[in-house]
Amino acid sequence: MVETKGLSYPPRAILLRAFKKEGLLELWGASSTAGPYVLLKTYGICATSGVLGPKRRGGDTQVPEGFYDLDFFNPQSNFYLSMHINYPNAADSILGYRPNLGGTIYLHGNCASIGCIPITDEGIKEVYWISVLVRDGGAKHLPLQIFPARMNDQEFRELAKAYWGQPELVAFWTNLKEGFDSFEKTHRLAVVRVSKDGRYEFVRE
Repeated sequence: MVETKGLSYPPRAILLRAFKKEGLLELWGASSTAGPYVLLKTYGICATSGVLGPKRRGGDTQVPEGFYDLDFFNPQSNFYLSMHINYPNAADSILGYRPNLGGTIYLHGNCASIGCIPITDEGIKEVYWISVLVRDGGAKHLPLQIFPARMNDQEFRELAKAYWGQPELVAFWTNLKEGFDSFEKTHRLAVVRVSKDGRYEFVRE
């Protein structure tokens, strides 16, 4: 999977991108955090809950949308294997329902979930193991980007048209598209920061 893409195994850095509408999870790898990243494999997301749009409070059954990290591993998960997504992040804490933002959101196996991202057991075995190796190799971040859909121009126009009556949601997705476009142009990651109003900012260093 990795060597055929011109990378040594394990890669020095990985990126995961999830697309809710398409039900897909992409695994990208690079020889350094600076990139460029190459697509290693795509997995099917085999269960879902909620609707398109971000998670804003506990109990809403929503899968988050935004820019996250996988911050710890659970090899004894009830869902075969799982990796915790650092929801709520700084943007969620600003824009969400602060008395109860919710939490305990995972990428995991077992094809059953409410608010998490499940893939097959075979799939999570591959993603989990490569993530452990990359972390043990010194990577400080294991980024996971979660989008409502693949945010190319045509798909975004369709989203904006379908949700024209929810301008705040379209504005949020417009901000996510900035991050999607930034990566698509160069296959390199920008530094993600959060402004005081909860917007993501993408900085090239």
